[in-house]
Amino acid sequence: MREITASTITEQVAEMCQEANIYLGDDVINALKKALVDEESPAGKEVLKQLIENVEIARNEKIPICQDTGFAVFFVEWGQEVHLTGGSLEDAINEGVRRGYREGYLRKSIVGDPLERINTGDNTPAVIHTSLVPGDRVKITFAPKGGGSENMSTVKMLKPSDGVEGVVDFVVNHVRESGSNPCPPIVVGVGIGGTFDKVALLAKKALVRPLGRPHPKPFYASLEQRILKEVNKLGIGPQGFGGRVTALAVHIETFPAHIASLPAAVNINCHVARHVERVI
Repeated sequence: MREITASTITEQVAEMCQEANIYLGDDVINALKKALVDEESPAGKEVLKQLIENVEIARNEKIPICQDTGFAVFFVEWGQEVHLTGGSLEDAINEGVRRGYREGYLRKSIVGDPLERINTGDNTPAVIHTSLVPGDRVKITFAPKGGGSENMSTVKMLKPSDGVEGVVDFVVNHVRESGSNPCPPIVVGVGIGGTFDKVALLAKKALVRPLGRPHPKPFYASLEQRILKEVNKLGIGPQGFGGRVTALAVHIETFPAHIASLPAAVNINCHVARHVERVI
C-alpha cells in the first residue's frame, strides 16, 4: 500500500490551476495553426491570427489566456493501492484550487448558491469526478470550464430508432443553434449511451482527450470526422465571423445503453480548450 498525503494533492492542484489557465497545450495550439492554414475567409484568418497571438502573449507574460478562468473541473483516477493521509481528497483539491486561483490572480467565478448568487471568493467548490482504478498511482486531470461554452450544453433522450443519423442531426443542429456563443473554433464533446446523468459526463470527459487523437474504435473515429465535416459546413467560422473552421475537433465517448434508450449529449469547449494532467 502506497501512501500519498493530502498536502501533496493540494500542491499539485494549485500548480495545475495556474498552468492550465496560462499555458495552452500544444495539441490545441497545433490545431489552431492548422485551422489558420485551412481557413479561407479573410475575417476568419484574421481572427485565428489574433487567437494564436493571444496564446503567445499569455505564455510569455504569464497571464490567463482568457479572463474566464472557469469552473474547476477534475477527473481523478485513484489507484486502489493508494492510501490518502492527512485529510480528504475533496478538501485537498478544493484547497489547491483556493491557492492556485489566489496565487495565479485568476478570476473567481463561482457563486455559492445558484439563485442567491453570492460569490464564494475562491473559485471553490470544484467539480470532482473520481474513479477507482488498479495500481498505486493517482492521475489527476484538470479542465477549467468557462461559462460561455458550458452554457451551450444539452442532453437529448433520442429513440433507438433514431440511430446514427439521429445523433448526427442532433449534434450538428445544436452547434448551429449555439452559433458564436461558445467562442469558436470549438471542440465538440459528444456523449452517447448510458443514462441521463452518465451521458452528460461522457460528453464532458470527451473534451479532455488530446486534440488529434481519434476514438480507438474505427467506427466512432469515422463518425467523429463525419460530424466535424458537417459542423464545418455550417459557416459559423472563427468567433462567428464566418468561415470553414467552426470546430477544431469532435470527440465522442460512449457507454452501453438500455434497450429502450439512446441518450446523447453535447458539451462544447471554446477555442481555449484547457486541460492538464499529472500522475502522482
